[in-house]
Amino acid sequence: MIVVVDAMGVMYRAADDVAELLVPFVAARGGRRSVPEIERAYREASLGALDPDRFWQSVGLDPDVEDDYLQAHELMPGLLQFLEQSNVPIWCLSNDVARWSEKLRRRFTLEHHFAGFLISSAIRARKPDVAAYQALLDQVRAPAKDVLFIDDREANIAAARGLGIDARLFRGFDQVIRLDVRNH
Repeated sequence: MIVVVDAMGVMYRAADDVAELLVPFVAARGGRRSVPEIERAYREASLGALDPDRFWQSVGLDPDVEDDYLQAHELMPGLLQFLEQSNVPIWCLSNDVARWSEKLRRRFTLEHHFAGFLISSAIRARKPDVAAYQALLDQVRAPAKDVLFIDDREANIAAARGLGIDARLFRGFDQVIRLDVRNH
């Protein structure tokens, strides 16, 4: 059994980090782009088509603001307890910019709890694209039936289920901790 969790809305409080954190941050710092332009640039960065420094420049900010932006992220309540109690390998599959994901993991000292991370900009596929889940299955080297995927978005759950992955909608770590992952 392998458990796979999403990052935004599961590991971190902000479910839509672009709308909740990134857009307000760019506006507060005097960025020169509209919401659709910020969203488009983020999507390109999250697919690996736009380097993180170029992302910041494209929204009218100096790349040096990146660490200040990442300070706005908070861990989801119950995450650390879940990670510490788990007795199965845990992976992360997230739509994000790999450098940002790495910095957040270091900031919260999460890496040692995980077997691995698949981040959209590194694998060049975003959920709910089937390619993201196929990259996951290739990396974990397990059949879909042996993977439990937890995400906060119905479209991502549906896509995972389409490949035979047991996918569940995240409703808090109290629910996840109660899952009997050995006999799910």
